[in-house]
Amino acid sequence: MAEPKNGKTQGAENERVRTGLSEESIRLAFLDNLFYVQGRFLEVASLNDKYKALAYTIRDRLLHRWVNTTRTYQQVNPRTVCYFSAEYLPGPFMGNNLLNLGIAENTRSALAGLGIDLDELLEHEEEPGLGNGGLGRLAACFMDSLATLQIPATSYGIRYEFGIFNQEIRHGEQVETTDNWLRYGNPWEVRRPNIAYEVKLGGHTEQYQDDAGRLRVRWIPSETFQGIAIDTPILGHGVNTVNLLRLWTAEASEGFDFHAFNRGDYYGAVTREVRSETISKVLYPNDEPDIGKRLRLLQQHFFVTCSLQDMIRIHRSTGQPLERFHEKFSVQLNDTHPAIAVAELMRLLVDKNFMDWDTAWHVTRQTFAYTNHTLLPEALEKWSIPLFQSLLPRHLEIIYEINIRHLDEVRVRYPFDTGHVERLSIIDESGPRYVRMAHLACVGSFAINGVAELHSRLLKETVLRDFHDLWPHKFQNKTNGVTPRRFIMLSNPGLAQLLTETIGTDWENDLSKLRALEQYADDPVFQERWREIKRERKIALASRIQRRCGVTVDPTSLYDVQAKRIHEYKRQHLNVLHIVTLYNRIKCNPAIEMTPRTFIFGGKAAPGYFMAKLMIRLINAVGAA
Repeated sequence: MAEPKNGKTQGAENERVRTGLSEESIRLAFLDNLFYVQGRFLEVASLNDKYKALAYTIRDRLLHRWVNTTRTYQQVNPRTVCYFSAEYLPGPFMGNNLLNLGIAENTRSALAGLGIDLDELLEHEEEPGLGNGGLGRLAACFMDSLATLQIPATSYGIRYEFGIFNQEIRHGEQVETTDNWLRYGNPWEVRRPNIAYEVKLGGHTEQYQDDAGRLRVRWIPSETFQGIAIDTPILGHGVNTVNLLRLWTAEASEGFDFHAFNRGDYYGAVTREVRSETISKVLYPNDEPDIGKRLRLLQQHFFVTCSLQDMIRIHRSTGQPLERFHEKFSVQLNDTHPAIAVAELMRLLVDKNFMDWDTAWHVTRQTFAYTNHTLLPEALEKWSIPLFQSLLPRHLEIIYEINIRHLDEVRVRYPFDTGHVERLSIIDESGPRYVRMAHLACVGSFAINGVAELHSRLLKETVLRDFHDLWPHKFQNKTNGVTPRRFIMLSNPGLAQLLTETIGTDWENDLSKLRALEQYADDPVFQERWREIKRERKIALASRIQRRCGVTVDPTSLYDVQAKRIHEYKRQHLNVLHIVTLYNRIKCNPAIEMTPRTFIFGGKAAPGYFMAKLMIRLINAVGAA
């Protein structure tokens, strides 16, 4: 291409290629990224080269909007939602970003002109190993929704090097293999080595007096490492707002011990780096052994302290005093995994920034809100006191102080009632002593919610009843929803097209608009199109099952699908018993009239969960019978 003489013309051309949305701009940008980023030309490019070239092409358009969004936030300085979650389950990024940018068809046409099938590239993308189940998917749906509603938000978590595991079924049993989802790299993320924070571990505390004679506490850790920020842009649907998913990866403060190497200790020279990087290696390490429990708690502290230090840095850049921190940020704790944030924010405010306790506690309680995910008392997270003491000694002291002041308040409300004191205490002393993380989250938050109206009501009546009696004003409901973009528009484009043709496009951002379909419930033309789209999807699933499992499925049968984590309380066992019951009915009465059904199970069992893995064996045994 001849180079234009006019500099403005050149700049406009570059802008068109780098961020344009037309078919031609996308084609030129794709070829540009293939050549200059991947170092390949079309004739020799692998499937992965083509995938990454397209991913970078899309990412350029995201970053353009991201920079503009950040500029706007800096000028306006709005209050920001910060979502703390140990896991995210966003699904593959490419299809969702194409959809939200509104360039899916232009991209398909641009690639087709080069002899490339977009669907093949979409199929090639690895599932990000950042989450496991419903909790992670809830976090991802919130990210999508916040960006679409143009609410300033940053989501914080851990950038796991390996996902929970890949599942194989051998002889009817689950076998876990490594989920190396990053083996080809991740083109959607941007590493920020200049955004790094110290993470302390173990050691002891000591008291001292500051210059004003006030008693202070200093944490002397036995080990320190650092968390490095890795950012992923999250684009809203049909808007230019891009929010941020900031994940932390662990590294040694000093990676390579040169002196140890010179002494001939070649393994010792890298030991510290290997030990530090273990923290962000694996999503949900097996916590059956004590070392697994220790790693789980360390992971939680790791991403929480990095996130809060990052937020304090951002707040300081606004020029506002730290006493107004809660006016700048509102933090949603996704379950109890990030509940240690209550103690960590107090530590940062009191120990590091020398704020008085009462002011720091006011700021803390006005910063956090807590989402509960379970009604099972035995599933509420708790950590043994010896483990907590060995790993986070200063946090344990802070939790003790919070608990003392909290129980004084309880005793005023319920004088001479030891039952309420015991049940509301952050420390469980009914046997071996534990820190109850749900209690810490309730005490340190301004709001508490479940994930559905029924769930929120049952929380008040069961596991958190005493907290509701104490602070009824804290309890709210936040109904868990899923994004219609991924779960309708992306997964079923035929249905999305039918909905748009029938009732317009408003439903994409407001599912209440789907009530407009009611007037078409008896329309034979609409009914037939709906059935045809459903048949196409069932045939597509049957084809995938045949390719992946070698099992032939009748698309005209009723699909009975249960896809969720394998667990005793999630009722896969009841579902299997239902299958056995139906089978016995057919055996007893071969002439019985029954709708043909295909039962489909999907889900993983935790590696150390014996009963759940036994359930997988049962499902496969029934399927093979």
